[in-house]
Amino acid sequence: MPKSKRLVGVIAVALHLLSASPAYAQPKVYRCEANGKVSYSDAPCVGAKVIDATPTQGMDKMGGSSRKGREVQQDEFHRQFDKALRPLHGRSHEEMNVARRRVHLPAGDQAQCSHLDRQLTALEADASRATGEAKPKADVELYKARKRFFNLKC
Repeated sequence: MPKSKRLVGVIAVALHLLSASPAYAQPKVYRCEANGKVSYSDAPCVGAKVIDATPTQGMDKMGGSSRKGREVQQDEFHRQFDKALRPLHGRSHEEMNVARRRVHLPAGDQAQCSHLDRQLTALEADASRATGEAKPKADVELYKARKRFFNLKC
């Protein structure tokens, strides 16, 4: 088989695997404070701070057998797969996880998610710089965008 046909076949299989496999993409975790109480949630709140809640990778090979969960194993597979195909698609592992998560969304929702990706970066910067009377307004605008992002399942 010619090299170009083989490459097209590999790309077709890769795209099928990417679209068919469930996404392992770590959702954001928000630290919310209200009335002196702290709570953590995947749903945003006004004035929330995003925290790093990356799952641990288990105690691999400690007792002679792998103790990694299915999601961690799947993420490792996707990471290797993405690294191997990066010359073709040019995306990082994190960008590919976002694409996997969004592939099943309607086209309009995908477009809104892309718009919110850009908007959230600016709103987060605005909220972190805001002081005085502008701070609550910036926090509410950020909350609204995060809530829309959450509801769309971006």
